[in-house]
Amino acid sequence: MDDTFVDVIIPLHIPNTYTYRVPREYIHDIQIGQRVIVQFGQRRLYSALVRKIHNQKPNVKIVKYINAIIDIHPIVNENQFLLWEWIARYYMCYVGDVMAAALPNAFRLASQSSVCIHPGYTGEINNLSKHETEIVLLLSGKSKMTINDISRALDIQKIMPLINTMIEKEILIMDEDLRQRFSEKKSTWISLATKYRESESDLKELFDKLEVNRNSQKQANVLIHFLQLSNNGKDAIEKRRLEQTSSLKTLIKNGILTEETKFESRLGIYNSEADTDSIILNQEQQNAYESLCSTKSDISLLHGVTSSGKTEVYIKMIAHCLKEGNQALLLLPEIALTSQIINRLRKYFGNKVGVYHSRFTPNQRAEVWQRTITHVKENEYQLIVGARSALFLPFKKLGLVIIDEEHDNSYKQTDPIPRYNGRDTALYLARLHGAKAILGSATPSIECYHNSLNGKYHLVEMKKRYGGIQMPEILCVDMKEASRKNEVNGHFSKLLTDHILEALKEHKQVILFQNRRGFSVRIECHDCHWIPECDNCDVSLVYHKETNNLRCHYCGYSIPVPTECPQCHSTRLRMRGLGTERIEDDIQILFPEAKVMRMDLDSTSQANSYINIINEFEERKIDILIGTQMVTKGLDFDNVGIVGILSADNLINYPDYRSYERAFQLMTQVSGRAGRHGKRGKVIIQTYNPYHQAIRNVIENDYSSMYSSQITERRVFNYPPYSKIIEITLKHKVEELVTMAAQLLAKQLHQIYGTRVVGPETPNISRIRGMYLKKIMLKFSRTENIGDAKTTIQKMSTILTEDKQFKSALSIQFDVDPQ
Repeated sequence: MDDTFVDVIIPLHIPNTYTYRVPREYIHDIQIGQRVIVQFGQRRLYSALVRKIHNQKPNVKIVKYINAIIDIHPIVNENQFLLWEWIARYYMCYVGDVMAAALPNAFRLASQSSVCIHPGYTGEINNLSKHETEIVLLLSGKSKMTINDISRALDIQKIMPLINTMIEKEILIMDEDLRQRFSEKKSTWISLATKYRESESDLKELFDKLEVNRNSQKQANVLIHFLQLSNNGKDAIEKRRLEQTSSLKTLIKNGILTEETKFESRLGIYNSEADTDSIILNQEQQNAYESLCSTKSDISLLHGVTSSGKTEVYIKMIAHCLKEGNQALLLLPEIALTSQIINRLRKYFGNKVGVYHSRFTPNQRAEVWQRTITHVKENEYQLIVGARSALFLPFKKLGLVIIDEEHDNSYKQTDPIPRYNGRDTALYLARLHGAKAILGSATPSIECYHNSLNGKYHLVEMKKRYGGIQMPEILCVDMKEASRKNEVNGHFSKLLTDHILEALKEHKQVILFQNRRGFSVRIECHDCHWIPECDNCDVSLVYHKETNNLRCHYCGYSIPVPTECPQCHSTRLRMRGLGTERIEDDIQILFPEAKVMRMDLDSTSQANSYINIINEFEERKIDILIGTQMVTKGLDFDNVGIVGILSADNLINYPDYRSYERAFQLMTQVSGRAGRHGKRGKVIIQTYNPYHQAIRNVIENDYSSMYSSQITERRVFNYPPYSKIIEITLKHKVEELVTMAAQLLAKQLHQIYGTRVVGPETPNISRIRGMYLKKIMLKFSRTENIGDAKTTIQKMSTILTEDKQFKSALSIQFDVDPQ
């Protein structure tokens, strides 16, 4: 028989797969997509995934054996592997990086390995070798030891072959460090034996016997307690509800009570009642639905204004997909903030809905993964609703992929690697499965709208709000003029405060949007203009009143608030800028009777805090909600009368070619929270530049004008969608060395790619977490195939990072299609 080998993916930042030999006893069990334990390096063990099974011996002297097979059945399928490999190629990383990001933490095994004596080992040492005996004696009396510690204690460098042999002989066993972390949730249930449950006379006879025998009185008491809890024995109860005594064990041993272990879900049970046929679409929705169903295009863009009823169209599309026996995936930019849409979907699809996002516990995420594999036959988890990480689930028969709010930059992962875009990756996933893909947004990204106008995507538009409700009235406040007229109180114009007061009198709710958290953006000395900065990053520290400290939003560094300026010793320290904490304080002073709540990264750091805020706002227990971008995403409230955008200029005046587009998207999206039901809502924008084109476009709800101006500018300056961008970031603790490395790399790139190379340049924030940064940008034509260029760039960068002059401390990162 030929030897069998496997190529495995190891979850590390290393290129390629690695080949291992399969022990003969595993040959008939090994499958592609299973996890196996392998030794990588001298002493480290990892859980790896089998990518290929073959009989071709690699050209090396020694081929290590796999240590064990973890899974009975594969947990990763072929389409997932193809998706991972595409991500690695396109986003310039390694497939091991993608594996590390894709698999739930509960499926990963610890790499620092420990062993202990096998519980079935008799202790016989006569037949052991000298080193085997030494290991057994070393482990005797110890619960476990790491392989590194054993190697050092016995001074044996290559100890893994010996450990593997002893594991095969069942002398040693891997400890918990290398066992699967995920286990199904179990509970033990106690029932009355069938004989006594069905016959009252037999039960009475039993009690007579127990009462006659004085030694059985305690058993009788336990049995009486059980009957009280179990509806006279008709129901089973959890064992933990009974006192764990020897009498209970005796009743079970004698067959009077029975115990059964049951597996429980950590995810809850939802019973579906509503029929999707009960959803009545208006004419515009019906036209959109029919157009999406009938198009031959694989990708459609659903451009519908805020509150036009896109969700109802999604539900109809999902229902159609599930009836055909397929699975569906609905991606949302911020799953934590969209409990509303999940509840709506469960109303129609019940247990067919699975939810997957980073705020789940590791075991919850692992359970969703397992159910996606195994429960589709029972029509559970046919519909997955999740954030970008839901892309990695093991779909078998995906028929529909919906990317809601496709424009949102939350779909782009910036750190850590892989730096992928969830929207674009979802489109590739749909292509792998031959599924329809729908991109939905009230403010589509320039790239997607461009593709739809060029015929690459099928365009469907919904231009009216559902139920004939008018788009909100948008008023613009010129803050310079308002200040001149003395119509500004702190950071609020008289127009805004008057409308808030009117809304509160009418028992309407208010949302105030400020895209900066904290109390103030910075503290500044009035006399010498000193500003406290982070020790690790080139940014000023933000004041947080709640914790009374100054904090860096990049690395978390914090210091107490200084009482005087360290440079001139002045005590006149002033707060500059405006954050959500400051707004919360000031609004509470202006409207003391109102219930005010803040929703930002600081106020939602605890588990479920965001859900509590949303629920309270839905139940009208909160009058004024203050928030950052969180309040713009997917929220549907029926009682919002006023939306205030406090500092529109901060959105526009940002040095990025996307700033105009993003400002329009954010302002339009938050404006869309107003007046979604009933009376027309109002939006008040405070700005020092009321005639800026982005603000005029928002006021007129004119997406087309925004798109026209931006697409012209991008054509002139060769930005996406007319180019593909690769951004290279070099990092080093020494500024001179990162500058030298960036210049060397840029020079090499210039020799091959000429004017496509821009830089090196120092970014706006030149140091983060103690590392100095330099950036190089490459712009390629949209028509160019840049696969070879990516490979060349990666090779150049690898050579540079291995150069001794940079002391192995140079880091180079790639960002393809940066946001």
